[in-house]
Amino acid sequence: MKKNTTSQTNNSKNTQRSPLFDRASGILMPVSALPGDFGIGTFGASAKKFIDFLVKIGCSYWQVLPFGPIDAFNSPYQAVSAFAGNPFFIDPERLKDAGLLTEEEVQTARYDETPWSVAYDFVRETRIDLFRKAFERVDDQLREKIVQFEKTQPWLEDYALYTAIAADTGEECWTNWDPDLRDRKAAAIQEATDQLADEIKFQIFLQYLFFTQWSEIKAYANENHINIIGDMPMYVALQSPDVWTHPECFELNADGTPKTVAGVPPDYFSEDGQLWGNPLYNWDELKKQDYKWWIDRLDMALTLFDTVRIDHFRAFSAYWSVPAEEKTAKNGKWLPGPGMDLFNRVFGTFNFSSPRIIAEDLGVQDDGVRKLLADSGFPGMRVLQFAFIDAGDGIHWPHNYIPNTVAYTGTHDNNTLLGYLWELNEGARKFAFEYSNYNCQGDEWQQGGPHSASCHALIRLLWMSSARLAIIPMQDLLGYGADSRINTPGQAEGNWKFRLPQEAIDSADTRWIYEMNRIYKRMNPHSQSAF
Repeated sequence: MKKNTTSQTNNSKNTQRSPLFDRASGILMPVSALPGDFGIGTFGASAKKFIDFLVKIGCSYWQVLPFGPIDAFNSPYQAVSAFAGNPFFIDPERLKDAGLLTEEEVQTARYDETPWSVAYDFVRETRIDLFRKAFERVDDQLREKIVQFEKTQPWLEDYALYTAIAADTGEECWTNWDPDLRDRKAAAIQEATDQLADEIKFQIFLQYLFFTQWSEIKAYANENHINIIGDMPMYVALQSPDVWTHPECFELNADGTPKTVAGVPPDYFSEDGQLWGNPLYNWDELKKQDYKWWIDRLDMALTLFDTVRIDHFRAFSAYWSVPAEEKTAKNGKWLPGPGMDLFNRVFGTFNFSSPRIIAEDLGVQDDGVRKLLADSGFPGMRVLQFAFIDAGDGIHWPHNYIPNTVAYTGTHDNNTLLGYLWELNEGARKFAFEYSNYNCQGDEWQQGGPHSASCHALIRLLWMSSARLAIIPMQDLLGYGADSRINTPGQAEGNWKFRLPQEAIDSADTRWIYEMNRIYKRMNPHSQSAF
């Protein structure tokens, strides 16, 4: 895989800052939500068709959610690896085209029930067994390609071993393994590697397929002048090869259990705060290692994506530390993060001739976060939905946006725009319409769908704003209600299921959004009018 590192060396006095985005727009659409026959979106024909859709409407960016393998709750923000990809995104049809599967075998992976939600149970029941059949057909030529791929991915052997041990023992968390395996004693590691050799090779095969298929999709996007914005969770799961192989980089007890865990204090989303439970970083040790683990992680992300949104960016300034025994996040405390010391290392390593990092700076802000953003030059985020629940003149009001901003109607954690309008009290909703110069007639605002006047009025606010980059979730372009929300923070179940059939995407008011891009100077310069 192509690397993004340069020959620059680390310079603690580096004064480089991130450049600004050109004025542009994009759509937030999870890969899992793409149309298709397989119960979940994949790196297949529908991904290319969505890229074609973005070109048609004059957008320049496709934003996706994190790509890591998911846990039992299906959250991409609790991935079991900071480096590996979710094998459920591998497209079976492309494996058939490569001669690794038959049509009859692919047929077993086709899902003939609702196309409006991800069928996680069905995917889990069918996909891995199907891929094992493909693995059995690996010939010498393909095997050599896999070997060469493995050589470029230093994290892969540990990931494959971890996944194989977890499958063999039925225990996903390494802290519950035999102590010799838990502590990575050489003899125990060698024994497991020998005994689980076939499963290890299979896991490496899956990652080869994932990265090969995605590389082709990203190349297609870039050839069509669409840039991909990826998403990086701030933290990693305890039950991950990352923590198992680098325990010194995390705040852990001798048995591997966390001393303290991540979360956020009470906020708009949760009155008890959010207790995420991830182990916290040992920033002192990471600094001693010249932040190598983080540099490697960013190198992977900036290979997969053109730009990366780093979730919970404020933790680089100060992070909320909660004792591991607490049941809520209320009793945590703020501790200092690495700040610009880390990002000077980043600037000294990667090519920043274009914007590479978006800082998710939502939630609790203070002078430290604002200074870190100013010093780094990374664009922060603004969310239109936060404006009309703010009685004051806050930063989320479009007239207060600064150019170095990525503005959203909502994120994966928000309600849809139409659902949000239903949630607002009458006074706030009325003012939202006054602010957007929307002359609402009676209950007209309740009408959703691709031509929703109320949704269009609020989206127009974003497009008019001075924010260099404006992004909307696909549901907002379609005018969908709360039942298509991606995630509800603090709610463990029922999230991440949103999905669309192709006819829903085709129903979008493409001419209207194209005109918004044209009028407000956000047009992809390579888009040609189809209207």
